[in-house]
Amino acid sequence: MGKTSKQILLQRAENEFLRGEYANALRNYGLILKDYPTLDEAKVGVYLSDLGIEREEEAQALFDYYQIIKYQKENAAQIIDSIITSLEDTKLKVQDLLGNSLEEEVEYGEGIRYGDFIELVKQRGSFKKTFEDIMFSTKVVITNKDEFIDFVTRLSREGFDEMALNYLDASANLFGNDQEILALYHVVKGVK
Repeated sequence: MGKTSKQILLQRAENEFLRGEYANALRNYGLILKDYPTLDEAKVGVYLSDLGIEREEEAQALFDYYQIIKYQKENAAQIIDSIITSLEDTKLKVQDLLGNSLEEEVEYGEGIRYGDFIELVKQRGSFKKTFEDIMFSTKVVITNKDEFIDFVTRLSREGFDEMALNYLDASANLFGNDQEILALYHVVKGVK
């Protein structure tokens, strides 16, 4: 296989991935790896295509992230692999924490209640690490104002200022002119 055909196959596999044709993309990335077993783009394509078969949204988000870091970081493929591994580990821990009950899966879908998330934080010892591990795969379900205030405050404290502001902006109409919620804008470091 020549250089051009490798690039053509990579482009074909990438296009299939972007269209959500994960089985076809997986096959094409696999063919590339057969001739180029050390090609990082093909390895990442295999990881993400396999993930996309079950969890499309996560796979697409990680693909976008990989496109950003692949020219900036030498070990971009390893970063993606470790994120996928971490996602799988976190998913299993969340399922264990929730007891895997069908009732809770129906009620919360792809999410985790804030109280359960905080329990996971306590077990792991780090809000930041726990949040980073679940942010591509699991939604945190906040059910009241106190949870929202705590969540936004913790996001800001851990350096997620932009995300905290996005949550505040997206939720502003839910709370109206609630002074406690408006005061959060001053808690977030990026706001003067």
